[in-house]
Amino acid sequence: MDIIRDYNLKQHNTFGVEANAALCTVIRSVNDLKEVITENRSIKKELYPLGGGSNILLTGDLDKWVLINELLGIEVVKENGEVVVLEVSSGENWHQFVVYCLERGWYGLENLSLIPGSVGASPIQNIGAYGVEVKDFIESVHYLDLVSGEEHHLENDEMKFGYRNSIFKNELKGTVFITRVRFKLHKSPEVNIKYKALIDEIESRGISNPSPKDVSDAVIAVRRSKLPDPLVIGNSGSFFKNPVVAKSVLEKIQNNYSDVPFYPAEEGSVKLAAGWLIEKAGWKGFRDGDIGVHEKQALVLVNYGKGRGEDIKDLSSRIISDIHEKFGVLLEREVNIL
Repeated sequence: MDIIRDYNLKQHNTFGVEANAALCTVIRSVNDLKEVITENRSIKKELYPLGGGSNILLTGDLDKWVLINELLGIEVVKENGEVVVLEVSSGENWHQFVVYCLERGWYGLENLSLIPGSVGASPIQNIGAYGVEVKDFIESVHYLDLVSGEEHHLENDEMKFGYRNSIFKNELKGTVFITRVRFKLHKSPEVNIKYKALIDEIESRGISNPSPKDVSDAVIAVRRSKLPDPLVIGNSGSFFKNPVVAKSVLEKIQNNYSDVPFYPAEEGSVKLAAGWLIEKAGWKGFRDGDIGVHEKQALVLVNYGKGRGEDIKDLSSRIISDIHEKFGVLLEREVNIL
């Protein structure tokens, strides 16, 4: 186990902002992790697991012991004619895992293609896109307690999944390192193309009976048409959650904007499109030096080169304040601020 001091995290966050970690260790095995936990009883730093760095905004140096997750491996633990159950190490790249499943005829995750980050981040965020949430395919999650070093696991109904939410963002936040995620996938394709953007993309390809691979290809095309590549322009994808509001809030907005898009949510409420609100407020394409709002997707805040994390955070605060003033809607950041 190697401990690196003052480790530069620029290559480990998709915003590409400059920040150093006080300590850093690459975790390639559960034993590496257990060694860190034991050693930290004398060092006494906060341990911070880091996967793909696609859902964080670093606003300064971290006085933490950062653990770079490189746990790899995919194992079939059960299979029959209808389903396959996979146990996947948390450091696996998410999109590569989705492709791996499609190539083998294991379906369900295709709408989640091209989402950045690692497998271990998927239950934390309950990642979702185009009508699909990962919670519907997760059986269990295995993790280590970062204080005791003990191994535990949670079943699906114990993880308190919600919209972009789980127990790992609340009660267990900052206290565990997810090591493995168990998924249950289907062998019979059941495509989900409820969203207009997917329907339009698939129709443009002349496909009348799309396969899961066709859906994945369409998702990738739509995402690439709207979202900047973080290797070219620093970003973390959608910066804000789509807000869930009372129907009375929607009705007030409709008095001025009859075209406001909305989607059914839990009883008595609706989900609004945060990107639409931000665009209507005039922020789409906004730029201030090296930071701004992407010109094609108002949900995405960007770093054009040498932007600082603190400045991106301040920009998000200005947007939140403006949307609340104009629409009476309080946006919530999806990205974790550090």
